Amino acid sequence: MELFSTAIGKNITIVHPPYFIISGFTGIPNIKYYYVFLFFVYIVSVLGNMTVMIIICLDHTLRTPKYIAVFNLAFADLLSSSAVVPKVLDIFLFDHPYIHFSDCLTFMFFCYACLSMQGLNLVALSYDRLIAIIFPLHYHVKVTHRFMFSLIAFFWLLVFIITLSAVGLLTRLSYCRSVVIENFVCDYYMVQNLACNDNTLNKVIGHFLPGIILWLPLIFILSLAAVKERMKAFKTCTSHLSLVAIYFLPIMVAVTMSASASIHPNTQEIKESVKKLLKISHVVLSFLCKHIWKWKSVKQN
Repeated sequence: MELFSTAIGKNITIVHPPYFIISGFTGIPNIKYYYVFLFFVYIVSVLGNMTVMIIICLDHTLRTPKYIAVFNLAFADLLSSSAVVPKVLDIFLFDHPYIHFSDCLTFMFFCYACLSMQGLNLVALSYDRLIAIIFPLHYHVKVTHRFMFSLIAFFWLLVFIITLSAVGLLTRLSYCRSVVIENFVCDYYMVQNLACNDNTLNKVIGHFLPGIILWLPLIFILSLAAVKERMKAFKTCTSHLSLVAIYFLPIMVAVTMSASASIHPNTQEIKESVKKLLKISHVVLSFLCKHIWKWKSVKQN
């Protein structure tokens, strides 16, 4: 990321602190009980996502374009959990609040990249359901393995470029106000607010990114079906829509309020953990119930 460190042709000295201090969980009584809950959420997330991935790999009947997206959703969520929870436990439970500047940006990159990919993956699943509802006879022609692999690969590349560019631009800022980040992760908005030189570009990007990774995917999902097909889509895609709601609503509220600094980081993390537990439980139970029902139907026939 040193590529971004120059001051764009200007002879300006860029000052980077050797470390940041993560201080999100402060003043909470009996906080260790929450760490136990957070660890439980992480274990459920890992086991649930790995179960989904293993079943898809072992069951040949599930090797369809739709389940390529389901597999990637589980994979992205597994990466997201593994990027955030172990580091949070290390920082707060084992009292290691100091994080190196470059490690903080790396931590931030993986958090935002995996979070963004989960939203875009729901777009892929929604598109799959749209074609299945509106063009059932042409579904296997329009949604192929190659198409879904290409779409998922494009989303990963898009997320990688956007997130790397946004995080990389933080290296052109000088940090001389404070090194304390009042959050549980290296939050983009809080890090760029610690800069003492011009951070206008970073503020613009910070407000632009949620529109790209959250609002546009959500608008796309909700506007996919034509008016005459909407009721049919709602009846057919109840599980997908509930998953979209569980994912998008808490994230949009947290990101929007975090950008305006009007929500306490402790509250944000607790809501995020509850949201993740609900989402994992919903995905795993829906997937397993459907798989078991399908297996029973084949056995009876």
